[in-house]
Amino acid sequence: MTAKATVLVVEDEAAIREGLCDVLAFHGHEPVGVESGEDGLRHALERRFGLVVLDIMLPGMSGFDVCRQLRARRPRQAILMLTARGAEEDVLEGFSSGADDYVTKPFSVSELTARIDALLRRAEASMIPAAEAFSFAGWQVEPCTRIAVFGDENISLTAREVAILALFSRERGRIVSRRTLLLEVWGMNEVDSIETRTVDMHLAKLRRKLDAHAPGVIETVRGEGYRYGR
Repeated sequence: MTAKATVLVVEDEAAIREGLCDVLAFHGHEPVGVESGEDGLRHALERRFGLVVLDIMLPGMSGFDVCRQLRARRPRQAILMLTARGAEEDVLEGFSSGADDYVTKPFSVSELTARIDALLRRAEASMIPAAEAFSFAGWQVEPCTRIAVFGDENISLTAREVAILALFSRERGRIVSRRTLLLEVWGMNEVDSIETRTVDMHLAKLRRKLDAHAPGVIETVRGEGYRYGR
């Protein structure tokens, strides 16, 4: 895993919370475990964490509500949702709430540590000055502000969505595989052993943002990946 980081684990099941903290400590990180949404939000706002691992089904405030409030107050905070609710609508709500990634229970330790590692690397990379603005299907994308502008309309983007658009812009006309997206945007090194719908869910959300002026601009190539332009 990456260099030592402080990680907040918000999980009401003691066995899972303690197990996660043990795994994080084993890999050299400094875990802090809490069991309620209110405590999780308070801890996340009182100090800086490299990553927040957040369950959804929490006593009191739900993980979705914690994520929304934390994202509003700490826009660059890395957030990983960890939950037994794996239905597509739940995953999409997690991303809409501001989560960077979403892992469903039961999960393998190797997959979880790979996701955590990738999020921490991206959090470190986000400190690097933003790239220059670029055009994508008529939208002018400003990485510094994470805003895309089309005429009088503008939409907000996450750092990952900016990275996805930048990758498609560079690879215009070529098929971009899910493996390539995981490697270059998610920062995962060992992607062959990871099965995830994360890429598809992010692309679905991004398409909805762009469809007002660029419907269908990101094409799904069955069994291969995605393509922007021809």
